[in-house]
Amino acid sequence: MSISTAPATPVLADLVCAIREVVQLERSPAESARLVAERLECFLARPNLLPPEYREGDAGRYRQHLVHTEDDGSFSVVALVWMPGQQTPIHDHVAWCVAGVYEGAEAEQRYELRGAGSTARLVVAADVVNAAGTACGFAPPGDIHLVRNAGAGKVISIHIYGANIGKLGTSVRREYRLPIVAD
Repeated sequence: MSISTAPATPVLADLVCAIREVVQLERSPAESARLVAERLECFLARPNLLPPEYREGDAGRYRQHLVHTEDDGSFSVVALVWMPGQQTPIHDHVAWCVAGVYEGAEAEQRYELRGAGSTARLVVAADVVNAAGTACGFAPPGDIHLVRNAGAGKVISIHIYGANIGKLGTSVRREYRLPIVAD
């Protein structure tokens, strides 16, 4: 993951200011995610949001570029670049999170955790295609999903997390390797 603590473009600087305004409201995690998603959508159609170095992918796996970490650790902005067929494992997050698609479309499968211990299983709650210009937010619990590039071209998305990803190294709290069953 490449690291930067200062926004690389004026548009990114404006996005960081918009996120900072929401975070300073000190709302619940779910409300923060909803409000940040609304702010992010306003930036997803703007040209020059990301400089070329944050638009580079990797043939082996999806690539994460740490774009900004707030000095107080309250949020981080990450650009993810997905080549065709690349995906995350099924996972949840350490904090609220927002994903907005800048280029292409992300396919997402959302899950509900049912049972506990040896009877724990995942149930598909939704299959969603997140198109360019759209953003959605989540807050634990209830943020279990898998994200992938199901298309033929590169996908670029902006992810914002209510945590210091530069320090943590990842937004993933847990990966799930449980049976997936029909509801």
